[in-house]
Amino acid sequence: MAGMEIDLISKQAQDYYGSTPVIILGSGASAAHGMSGMGALSQHLIRSVEVEGLSCQEVGLWREFCDLLEGGVDLETALHKVSLTPALTSKVVLSTWNLLSPEDIAVFEKALVDQELFPLGKLLRHMLRSTVRQVNIITPNYDRLAEYACEQEGIHHFCGFSHGYKGFPEKKDYLKPSRQVNIWKVHGSLGWFINEQGVVCSLGNIGRTPEGLTPLIVTPGNEKYRNTHREPYKTIIHEADDVIDAASSYLCIGFGFNDDHIQEKLVNRCARGDASIIIVTQKLSESARDFLCRNQLSRYLAIEMCGDGPGSLVYSSQCVEPIEVECNCWSLDGFLNLIM
Repeated sequence: MAGMEIDLISKQAQDYYGSTPVIILGSGASAAHGMSGMGALSQHLIRSVEVEGLSCQEVGLWREFCDLLEGGVDLETALHKVSLTPALTSKVVLSTWNLLSPEDIAVFEKALVDQELFPLGKLLRHMLRSTVRQVNIITPNYDRLAEYACEQEGIHHFCGFSHGYKGFPEKKDYLKPSRQVNIWKVHGSLGWFINEQGVVCSLGNIGRTPEGLTPLIVTPGNEKYRNTHREPYKTIIHEADDVIDAASSYLCIGFGFNDDHIQEKLVNRCARGDASIIIVTQKLSESARDFLCRNQLSRYLAIEMCGDGPGSLVYSSQCVEPIEVECNCWSLDGFLNLIM
C-alpha cells in the first residue's frame, strides 16, 4: 500500500529510534546468519550426547528428555519437565558449545571478507554518530555476532571482561573510549569459561574447549534460574536490569519474548510507564503477540514478514488495524531504510 503509510511508519520508527533505544537481540538475529536455533539444537542433543558411564537413573532421565524432544516438545519446556543431574547438564552445555562454536567462527571468517555482513554494525555506527557516547545491547544469545559487528565497524565493545587473549571480569568503565557498545550477555557466551577452582575468564574464538575449562553458558529450563544467581551472570543481569529500567525506548531484533526475566522488565517499562518499543522479526512469536495484546501498550511498532515475503505486516499503536506494505521492513536491513 502506498507511500503515505510508509511515511507514517517511518515517522513513528524515527521518533522511537531518536531516544537511543536499548537493543534487545534475540535468536532471530543470529538465525539470519545461519546460526542454529532451538529446534536444531534439540536434534543435535539427541544425536550427540553420550550416556556411557552414567547411572541407570541418569540414563532413564535422558531417555525421558529425548522422548519429549522427539515428541515435539520444545527444548525449554523439556528442560522444565525433566530436571537433569549436574552430570547431564554438563553434557548438554558441552554439546551446545560444540554445535554453536564452529557456526560462530564460520560467521567470523565470513565477515573477514564481507564488510557488509552485519546490518547491526551499520545500526550501531549510525547511533554513535550523534552525541551518544554509549549504546547498550542486551541478549540471551551465546554467540559473538554482536561483538563481530562492533569490530567490523571499528567500535569499542565491552562484555563484562577485560580485553586481550585472556580476559577477566571487569567494570564497564575500566577503559575510557570516546564511544562504547555495552553487550550484556545474560545467559553467557561461547567465549566464557570457568576452571575447577571457580576462576572465570573470557577467551578469543578458539575452536575447541580448552582442557580443564568448562563453557559458561546457561541452558534453558530450571538450570537457567539456578545458575543466573552466580557470577558472572549475577553482575551482568544486574547491569542489564539497570539499563532496562533507565531506558525510554527499546528496539527488539529477532527477539521472541520467551525470556521471562527480560519480558517482565519490558512489561513494567512499556505497559506501566511511557517507554516505546519497536519489534522487528521474521515472524512474531505467540509470546510477542501476547506481549503486545495483553499489556495495553501505548507506544509500540511491531513489524513481521507478510506471508512468504518480501512484504511486511506492521502493527502500530497509532493504527487500529495492521498495515500491509510491499517492502521489506521486517529484517534489520530493511528496517534501517525506515530510520536512516
